Amino acid sequence: MSGSIAASITSLVLLAPMMALSQSPLAELVSTEPQPIQNAPQSSPQTQSPTPGPPQTPLPDAPGAKVIDPNEPILRQTPRIMGVLPNFTAVDSNIRLPRLTTREKFVVAMHDSVDYSSFLLVAALAGKGLYSNAMPSLGTGPAGYGRYYWREFADQVSGTFFTEAIYPTLTHEDPRYYTLGKNGWFKRTTYAITRTVVTENDRGTNEFNLSEIGGNASEAALSNLYYPASERGFANTATNFATQTVITAAANVLKEFWPDIRKGLFQGKNK
Repeated sequence: MSGSIAASITSLVLLAPMMALSQSPLAELVSTEPQPIQNAPQSSPQTQSPTPGPPQTPLPDAPGAKVIDPNEPILRQTPRIMGVLPNFTAVDSNIRLPRLTTREKFVVAMHDSVDYSSFLLVAALAGKGLYSNAMPSLGTGPAGYGRYYWREFADQVSGTFFTEAIYPTLTHEDPRYYTLGKNGWFKRTTYAITRTVVTENDRGTNEFNLSEIGGNASEAALSNLYYPASERGFANTATNFATQTVITAAANVLKEFWPDIRKGLFQGKNK
């Protein structure tokens, strides 16, 4: 991708929190679906000494979401941003989900790759490349657009599977984005940007985000197989890797503030 794309996407880092701050306060209704962990009521006769019951906290593999703090609001994510940008890996704030199995990681990556919003995004990127004549060797007109399109699609699918399925399976990392949703716009923005290099593993602890960094590097290297010779080589691969990393950071900021923006624009409707 060209440097102009990176510059455009980078501007979202500033625009997203500004748009969020211009909307109403962050408080949102807590859905009745995920429930906070509560101790089950126990009735033991006074003539008997209490016996320990089964653990109340579900096992890591148990289905169902859990509210982290019942006193905190939940900021809701939607499957798509503005109906056109894939957002399937974003998790509501104040929610803890069970870890993903290997199969589930690949299902998430597949869903991200073939959802209609993904094709719309690829179409827009291909159109931008054709309009700006980013790679003259790909030609112009409908044929040129097709050459841009399938390469953009290959970039997206390979990058998605590397970062959301293949690497997370090998490193036992969680490819989802957990919305912070509190502590002010500066901390939330910082948190979102740093998620490109820090992520949760399947045990729920933080570690270096090898899935994102390694996945972006692998996608950039793989693109040497199908881009024109003028777009190959170490320098172009490094630029592609850096662009993808910047786009990821900006996309994380947009995900973090999307519930606030959505609340102001659509009054909480799913879009």
